[in-house]
Order: sequence, then C-alpha cells, then structure tokens
Amino acid sequence: MPGHRTKGFCASAVALALCALAAGCGGSGESVGGGKIVLRYTWWGNPDRAERTEQAVALFEKQHPDVQVQTSFSGYDAYKQKLAVQATGGDAPDVMQLDYRQIDQYASGGVLLDLAKQKAVLRTSEIDSGLLATGRVDGTQYAIPQGRGTETVVYDVKTWKASGVPLPKQGWTWADWADAMRALKKKTGQPGATDPGQNEDAFEVWLRGQGKALYTKSGGLGFTADDLTKWWTFTDQLRREEAVSPAEQTTQLDGSVENTPLGRGKATADNNWDAPSSGYLAIIPTGIALAPMPSGSDGTPGQYFKPSMFLGVSAHTGHAEAAAQLVDFLLNDQDAAKILGATRGIPVNETIREETAPLLKDFDKTVADYQASLEGELKDPPQAPPSGDNALQTTFQRDYDQVSYERMTPREAAENYVTEAKAELRS
Repeated sequence: MPGHRTKGFCASAVALALCALAAGCGGSGESVGGGKIVLRYTWWGNPDRAERTEQAVALFEKQHPDVQVQTSFSGYDAYKQKLAVQATGGDAPDVMQLDYRQIDQYASGGVLLDLAKQKAVLRTSEIDSGLLATGRVDGTQYAIPQGRGTETVVYDVKTWKASGVPLPKQGWTWADWADAMRALKKKTGQPGATDPGQNEDAFEVWLRGQGKALYTKSGGLGFTADDLTKWWTFTDQLRREEAVSPAEQTTQLDGSVENTPLGRGKATADNNWDAPSSGYLAIIPTGIALAPMPSGSDGTPGQYFKPSMFLGVSAHTGHAEAAAQLVDFLLNDQDAAKILGATRGIPVNETIREETAPLLKDFDKTVADYQASLEGELKDPPQAPPSGDNALQTTFQRDYDQVSYERMTPREAAENYVTEAKAELRS
C-alpha cells in the first residue's frame, strides 16, 4: 500500500518532473528553488508505521528548515522490487530502509555510502557494538540497524480462545504447533494459519531448531535437499489436511498484513516479525497476541534477535551530510523515538531504549514485553546472508508454489531449489 507525503510536496514534485523531462538534471538529493535540499526517504511497512514516520519526518523538517523530505512506502515485496530497479538504474533514494538480506548485495554493488565518512553528524556510540557490526561488509559500515526484532506467531486472541484449543506457550515444538493448527481447523472450520512452507524465514527457524543454518560462514548453502524436502513434506501435509492455508491464498502474499489469510479473516494465526504485526490491529480490533516461534523437537530455539531493519544512504546522493543527519535523527533523537515507538522494533540506541521503555503503551508495550520474555533464551543471530539470498527468497517461494499447486513433489522442488541456490551463490 503506497503512501506519499503531500505537505509541501506538489510544487517541488512538479519542478523535479520538469527537470527530468528537460533531461538536464537527475539523481538523489536534488536542491529546489531557494536552496532548500530535497531528500528522498523510502521504507516498507504498514499504515501504522507510515503515520508515525510522517510525524517524525515532520519534526525533522521543523528542526532542519533547509531540508524537505519526500517519503514513500509500500509492502515489503513491492518495496524490494522497486528498490532493486532504482539501485540498478543509479537512482536509489537518498535514505533507504534496508533488510538484513539486502546489505551485502547493495554494498558490494556500490549502491551504499560508507557511513564512517559522516561520523561527525551520525552518532553510533549508543548502539551495541555487536549489533552495529551487522551493518558492516568487509569492515565498512554501510548500514545502521534501526531496531531489534524477532519472529512471532501472531494470532487472533478472540478466535483462538473461543475455539477451546490451548493457547501457544513458550517451548512448544513444531509438532505442537502442527497439532494446534489441526485442532483450530477442526474447531473453527478454517485453516489454523498461513502455510509457512513458502516462508524462508520460517524455514530458517525450523533449521536452526535442529542446529543447522541457512548459510555457512563462507556464504555457501548450509542445508541439503534432504533438509528442505523434510520441511516441505511437513508443510505440504498440513496444507493437504487444510490445517494451513491453500495455495490460492498463499500465492496472494505480498508482504502486507492485509493480504495474509489472517488479515483476510481466513485463518487464526500467522508467522510474522513482532513489530510489523501491529498492522493487524486495524484489521482485528478484538485483539492479537504474540507467541514464540516453535522450537526444535528437543527444545532448541530456532528464532533469534536480529536487527529488524537498517538505514542506509545512497552512494550517489548529492547531500550526504543532510542524509546522514536524517539517519542520526531517526536513531538518536529522543522526541523522534517517542513518536516511532517500537514500530520498527525496540530502539537500538541504548539510552533511548531505557528511557522509552516505561513510556511504551498499547502494541509497543506488547512487543517490548514479548522480547523481554525471550531475553537470554535465544541463540546468537547468524551473520548477514550473502547477496544472492535476496533473489533466493523469491526462488524459495516460487518453488514451494509448485508444491502447493501439486505440480512438483517436495523432493523435486527441494532438489530444484538447491541446484539453483548453489548456482546463484557462486555467481
């Protein structure tokens, strides 16, 4: 669902459009009449995140009257595709929200600015050194983590409780989860949850619960076709039992909560990241809750705390200092933190996190309490995945679509994926 700032936008948009038509200028960080700097800032997210972001950006503009920020957002899938096109064309936005899986790709592709060059205006001393390191590639700081998040089973509280099926609890296994989905189907007459087979993040949690990983430290594939066959056999069986959503619904997934089975009122639960789950509040006014992801059969947790997202600056921006000031504001300004809350995860600035924790309310407090319940229980996060993984997320979903539509067996699809993945990671 795209959104754009409209205040003070039209005149500059027309000016920039005319400029583009005249083919006389281009690139990020344009200056407009009167010497005002224009920065393009883009992110993915839901309407709740967008509303808060607009408020924070308005405050930044008030503090920096010489800067105008043009913003846009969309669901994750659409955002990822658009950013890839912009980056390829040398037209990446000045400031961009990045996923863990995009950093290596865009850093190695010359898209991102070395942020150490802006240390005079971009402060990082209040960010945990280990967390900060996740934004580095070959020792260069290309991105700064903006929040800390973790995966969750988000569910419709009223529907789940009314079914009489026991609520999720910490330490439950994938077998427990599957039994709950079957029971929900029997009690409610609809699938218990979104089919997780197409979700590489869910597969990673399942793998880590067995002591394995998506990728090796050298960037190779960390699992075999046998591993993936087991996962897809597990999820495909649940789909055949109608305990999870059918292919017709999972192929409509686009990264937005609105188009999930839970968001459409066709399931009781979903797998998501904790902060973005706030988007369900507008759709399920009776309330949602967050539960831990299932663990391995021996209780080994597969989920982990990871930077929920990062901020990066275009290597081609015409206003690197102003862009870095915007990043610094979003990370370190106390008033901005109060506005943004936990919509992008728990703040990474340690002082701000401590100061804002008691002020959190509503869903922000839900996220903070959920993370607190997992503190000390999860294993260390993996290193940022290799650049090829960005494309492999799409391949993963595409190959599972073949399984869910019964065009390929789990074994055939798994072998096909592993072959393509190895080729992608070598390229």
